[in-house]
Amino acid sequence: MVVGRAATAADAVSRHSSFDQQRDLQSDMKLLPKLREQASRLKRELHALWLAYSDPRTPRSARLLIVCIIAYALSPIDLIPDPIPIIGHLDDLILLPLGIALAIRIIPDSVMADCRERARQTSFDKPSQWKWIGAAFVVIVWLLIAIWIRRSIHHEP
Repeated sequence: MVVGRAATAADAVSRHSSFDQQRDLQSDMKLLPKLREQASRLKRELHALWLAYSDPRTPRSARLLIVCIIAYALSPIDLIPDPIPIIGHLDDLILLPLGIALAIRIIPDSVMADCRERARQTSFDKPSQWKWIGAAFVVIVWLLIAIWIRRSIHHEP
């Protein structure tokens, strides 16, 4: 009888565990569309910011701030190094959105509205020639770096 009760308890734990996993999976599935929508909104907002940078009505201070934001985002040097757990990514999670928000506030509302509308009309779903050009640029840069390293190692002129 003890073996039967142990088996029943193990089955109950197993069913409960699988129920929790299924519930977690369902909550993750509900979260996924929200994350996709936020990512899509962020893409449009960043594209609008880029368009605003290119717009001659945008003040120089906003353009300078946009360049600094992009440089900081792409820079391998952070205020707090990323290998430090949790805190290392906080600067990226706090400073970049704050910088973007500040840049948007500096840009005149009419310019930002025009740029948001142009960004909304642009579809990111279709593959564009710019994606291929960007990929080719990255490959060329890495090849040039590899050639430079090879020449540095072998001391070729």
